[in-house]
Amino acid sequence: MMELKTTTSNTWSGAQAFTLAAIALLLGVCGGWLIRRSTAESVPARRTSAQVASAPAAAANPSQSAPNFGSMAGLPSAEDLKRAADEQAAPLLEHLKSDPNNAALLAQVGNIYYDIKQYPVAIDYYERSLRLEPNNSSVRTDLGTAYWYTGDTDTAITQFNKVLSSEPSKANALFNLGVVEWQGKKDVTAAVATWQKLLDTNPNYEAKDKVLQIMSQAKQSAAKNP
Repeated sequence: MMELKTTTSNTWSGAQAFTLAAIALLLGVCGGWLIRRSTAESVPARRTSAQVASAPAAAANPSQSAPNFGSMAGLPSAEDLKRAADEQAAPLLEHLKSDPNNAALLAQVGNIYYDIKQYPVAIDYYERSLRLEPNNSSVRTDLGTAYWYTGDTDTAITQFNKVLSSEPSKANALFNLGVVEWQGKKDVTAAVATWQKLLDTNPNYEAKDKVLQIMSQAKQSAAKNP
């Protein structure tokens, strides 16, 4: 399955992010065409200075040691990864007890569980965030992406289309919609049209070469399997 783009900001500390990346590589989470974080949207618009100030740091000390997974003689288990996510989310969840309507914090918690592939949990927090800020296109794009990874193609497409109804040139939504149309619906024509719209409406899109590459691959796959 092709990995989709997401748009929300990273919530892991430097040490934890490094460890997560190493674990992800071991488990085969990374790779494919896409990356976890968007390079096209480096600063999510929804994060106001007030929200940033009100949100506790995920790790008070940036040099804090990453979670200990024992000897690492074997691959970490799903339980190990879930425990790491729970530990990372704990201070945010504690803050939410006194500030339950903080949409940015809810999305941050969703990001943590998304990164560890706990997609149903991520979906729950993304949806709670969107109930408070329904027009947050970045969180909604990530919600659609999480639904795709649970196997719910139709809901993923619905979420991407909601984003595009208000932001027709949203790059990540267009990219991901094309992927889901291709791999989920097997509709190469629709996927290529979506990616072409991405390129037409985002002329400076820095991943243009990648888009052209997957367009070519999609067309080739269609030719081999008419």
